[in-house]
Amino acid sequence: MSSNKPSDPSTSKPSSEPSASVMKFPMDFPIKVMGAQVAGFVEAIEAIALAFDPKFDRSTTELRPSSTGKYLGVTITLQATSQDMLDELYRTLSTHPMVKVVL
Repeated sequence: MSSNKPSDPSTSKPSSEPSASVMKFPMDFPIKVMGAQVAGFVEAIEAIALAFDPKFDRSTTELRPSSTGKYLGVTITLQATSQDMLDELYRTLSTHPMVKVVL
């Protein structure tokens, strides 16, 4: 005799339909980058931003030094055109030798 119990969602197969992205492109996308407060750090981050978004406005860059002054948080806001662009931007920033963390 079979049961007519509803299936347990934790055991059901995931849908094969692609999930819709919550993000709608193009969009302004802020990214926080942290690294040692050294000469050239901000300029290096802004150069990467310009490579991904030629209309990047350097005047929108926000700087926040750590309480000890050893590190610097740099927030850049770019015009993101796709998830692929953001993925590549994060990879480029994360592998830069001056960057400690990308959020």
